[in-house]
Amino acid sequence: MRLTVRLFAFFRDGRFRERECDYPEGTTVREIITSLGIDPGEVGVTMLNSRHCCQDQVVHQGDKLAIFPVIGGG
Repeated sequence: MRLTVRLFAFFRDGRFRERECDYPEGTTVREIITSLGIDPGEVGVTMLNSRHCCQDQVVHQGDKLAIFPVIGGG
């Protein structure tokens, strides 16, 4: 199945900003994150179709996944 993945901030470094990607049915957000070489612990927010989602959420054909890193500061 094909879906759109958007990366934000330093997750784009050496990767991409937005890309259509193919994954097998039943793939979770966490599996996509790890397939991109991103540590799931570094992810602050994930959004599926503009709604907050957890990393165990299963994605579907045509979904749009946004992945944001944890933001630190003070």
